Amino acid sequence: MAKPVVAIVGRPNVGKSTLFNRMAGIRISIVKSEPGITRDRIYADVEWQEEKFILIDTGGIETDSDDIIVSKIRQQAELAIEEADLLLFVVDGRSGVTNLDEEIAGYLRKANKKIILVINKVDDFTLADEITWQFFSLGFEEIIPLSAEHGKNIGDLLEKIIENLPETVEEETDEALNIAIVGKPNVGKSSLVNHIAGQERAIVSDIPGTTRDAIDTLVEVNGVKYNLIDTAGLRRKARIKDSVEYYSVIRTIRAIDRADAVLMMIDAREGITAQDKRIVGYAHENGKAIVLAVNKWDLIEKDSKTMEEYKKDIYDELKFLTYAPVTFISALTGQRVPEALELLEYVVDQNSLRIKTGLLNEVLEEAMLLREPPGYRGKKLKLLYATQVGIKPPTFLLFVNDPELMHFSYERYLENALRDAFGFVGTSIRIILKKRN
Repeated sequence: MAKPVVAIVGRPNVGKSTLFNRMAGIRISIVKSEPGITRDRIYADVEWQEEKFILIDTGGIETDSDDIIVSKIRQQAELAIEEADLLLFVVDGRSGVTNLDEEIAGYLRKANKKIILVINKVDDFTLADEITWQFFSLGFEEIIPLSAEHGKNIGDLLEKIIENLPETVEEETDEALNIAIVGKPNVGKSSLVNHIAGQERAIVSDIPGTTRDAIDTLVEVNGVKYNLIDTAGLRRKARIKDSVEYYSVIRTIRAIDRADAVLMMIDAREGITAQDKRIVGYAHENGKAIVLAVNKWDLIEKDSKTMEEYKKDIYDELKFLTYAPVTFISALTGQRVPEALELLEYVVDQNSLRIKTGLLNEVLEEAMLLREPPGYRGKKLKLLYATQVGIKPPTFLLFVNDPELMHFSYERYLENALRDAFGFVGTSIRIILKKRN
C-alpha cells in the first residue's frame, strides 16, 4: 500500500519547517527567521496511532515575484499540492490574515483537496479562540491553532490529519508480484521493462530523467505474473534543474511502498552512488525484498574474477544489505534478465517465510551454546523463548531476562544464525527483545 501524502504549504516565514520538524520528530529542514530558506521539498515518514503517511515540507509561496528562485520554489509547492492527499495550510497567528494568505487560500480551494488550516505561533492559548476567529474569513472548516516551536496542540493536529487521510486499500493486480524498478537516471530501467514486456511500454531515451512518473506494466513470464513499476530516475540535488524531475523522488518512494520486491539497478560503469544508497536504504528500512542488478555488464571489460570483485565492492558500500543477492545483467541484450526475474520471485517468498516456533528455538539455543551470550557485571543474557510474530519482513520476538544485555554484535550473530539455518535471502530480519522474568 502506498502511504498517503500530506504537504505543508503557505507563505514564507510562517513556521512550516518548524512544524515539519516537530511532526517528524527530528530536525531535518533548516529553520531560520528569514523567508525562502526551504527551496526543495523535504519529506519524512510519520506514524501516529499506527497510521503512517509521508509528510512534505515546501518552500514559501509568493505570487507577486518574477524572481527565478522564487518561481522555482512556487513550482515545487504547486507540484506538492498536486500530489498530496491532504494539505496543511499554515498561517501566522501573530500577524493575522494577510493579502498573500488570501491569495494562497483562493488557489488552494481550486486544487480540490482536503485542507486543514493550521494557525501557527499561538503561544498564549487563552487567546486561541480570538485568534482563530480572525482566520474564519479564509473559508476553511478544519482549523487547528498551535505552536510548532513549543509543541502545543501538535497531537490534536495529528489526530485531525488521521481523520482526513484517505483509506489505504490493498491494490490487487491479479495476484501479480509488484516489482518496483528503481535507480538513478539513465541506468536502464525503462530498457529493462521494455525487454521483459517485449514491446515499447515505457519511453526509452539516452536523456536522463525521461520517465517522470511511475508506469505499471503487467507481464507474464514462464507462468509468473509480474507488475513492473518503472519509477522515475533519481539524481543528486546539485544536478536537479527541473522541479518535475525532483518531485519524482516522492513517487518513487510511493512505488516502493506498494511493491512486493525492489529491483535496485546499478550502473556497472559508475558503481554505487550516494543516491543509490539513499533509495535502497528506504527499501531496506521498510522491510522490502531486494535484488541488486548491475546493469550494462556487457560494457565492462572482465576476467574470471571481475564479477566476484565487483560484488565485494557493492557489499563494502552497502554493508547493511549483504543479504541481498546481486545479479549482473544487460537490459539491452537481455543477458541474465531471466535470472533477475527468478531471483525476484524467490526473495518475495523469502520475505514471507514463516518458521515453526519449536524449530526456531532449537536454532537459537544451539547458536547461543556455540557462542556464549554477552554479560555485564556478572549477569549474562538468557534467551527464554522465541517466536515469529510477523512477515514482510520476517520479525521475531525474543523473550530474554534483560534486553539491556543484548549487544548489537550479538544480535547480528543471532540474525546470521537464522540466515544460515533458514535462508532469508533478499530480506531484512527484525528482532524485537522483550523482558520476561
